[in-house]
Amino acid sequence: MSNEQRMADHWWWRPGWREGRRFYTWHLTFGDAPDVHRIAQQYRKGLSSLAGLDLVPNQWLHLTMQGLGFVDEVTEEDARVIAEAAATRLAKIPAFALELNRPQITSEAIRWEAAPAAPPAAVRAAIRAAIGDVWSHVPEKAEGFAPHVTIAYSNAKGPMEPISAALDAVEATPATARIRSAELIVLGRDRRMYEWETFATAPLAK
Repeated sequence: MSNEQRMADHWWWRPGWREGRRFYTWHLTFGDAPDVHRIAQQYRKGLSSLAGLDLVPNQWLHLTMQGLGFVDEVTEEDARVIAEAAATRLAKIPAFALELNRPQITSEAIRWEAAPAAPPAAVRAAIRAAIGDVWSHVPEKAEGFAPHVTIAYSNAKGPMEPISAALDAVEATPATARIRSAELIVLGRDRRMYEWETFATAPLAK
């Protein structure tokens, strides 16, 4: 069986990460998105009998946008100035709707590809421009951004077929979320879940 047909453990320690370390990053979050919570619960129920998956609760559903850096390497002052610059730029970008339909399986996660992709890409571009207003170098690559929302992370090796069958058995209508802001968060991953505290919120135009 090829690597593309098997799951892998998502929770290996990526470069720079270790227990207790925290990371500034921009996300879109879904705390006030009842339709997303509805579809998430339907898929959590469908996946709940499978071993090797960490199901994401509503509280931690997110769309990863743009990393800033580890908290011990970025000053709080810089983080605040960047958040202010982002707020100025994002205030000119209209709020928008995102749709989540059928999740896709990757080697380390089950996730929705958010549609349309252009509005979150525009938000990310504005955030990157705001970082560039403050720093001479913007972390992470501009290209390759694929907006997605993860419903489950793999924590073990194993076949994809049972997951695919479980997803196929779920009958769920697409969900829509209204995106009204982006959040600069302080992210941790000590407990096989991405958990965070919000550092700053940058509203979009109404």
